[in-house]
Amino acid sequence: MIEFLVEFELRVPAGTSQSDVSDRERAESVAAAKLAAGGHLVRLWRRPRNGGGATAVGLYRADSEAQLAALLADLPLADWLRFTVTPLEPHPNDPHGGPRLTRVFRLEATLGEALDLGDTARGHRRIVPLTGGTFAGPELNGNLLAGASADWQIVLADGTVFGDIRYTLQTDGGALLYVQSQGVRHGSADVLARLGRGEDVDASEYTFRTATRIETAAPEFDWLNKGVFVSVGGREPGRVIYETYLVG
Repeated sequence: MIEFLVEFELRVPAGTSQSDVSDRERAESVAAAKLAAGGHLVRLWRRPRNGGGATAVGLYRADSEAQLAALLADLPLADWLRFTVTPLEPHPNDPHGGPRLTRVFRLEATLGEALDLGDTARGHRRIVPLTGGTFAGPELNGNLLAGASADWQIVLADGTVFGDIRYTLQTDGGALLYVQSQGVRHGSADVLARLGRGEDVDASEYTFRTATRIETAAPEFDWLNKGVFVSVGGREPGRVIYETYLVG
């Protein structure tokens, strides 16, 4: 991903009611949380201005300037904001230079009815089948194969879920990818209870992260066998979303 410095100058149209401003600011806060969960918004600061007031300065990550422009255009305050975007490049003397994340694919998978095994020797066991779906990324696109994909879960008393997620993807070119992710989904008791009931809960209200490995016999994707990956998950009614990144 490319990093960008983005400065925002807010210009509220004359005559706008305070309730309208407040509504948009709340929506903007939710949108920022979603961008952070998706790995696009890294940091956000306020920069005081001489004479009073302040602008906002954010560090963003996106695959391209076009993708960043689309993300910014979708912000609830977009038509009140003036953006100044500066692409950034790593500096060889950066003392905080660390791992970089590069998006590999976004998977949107449908879910079947969970098989609840009850309390086993390892904990409360559930198996949730992944029944279909599609994935897309800069170099990978295709479908999830039903019958070879499921999430073997251990559910704690407070609703925390430890997942052992294994699924098989087939690219548009026919290559098969075996993906195994191990991770955790946790949050407040109320949020986890709502997720457990199958309600629509915004991904910013909980944490869903996994460590991911990918195997394939396709020579053109051999780099997947050698990569270290992390995934950011989101649970929605009837489906799950995984954003998978290569750790560089």
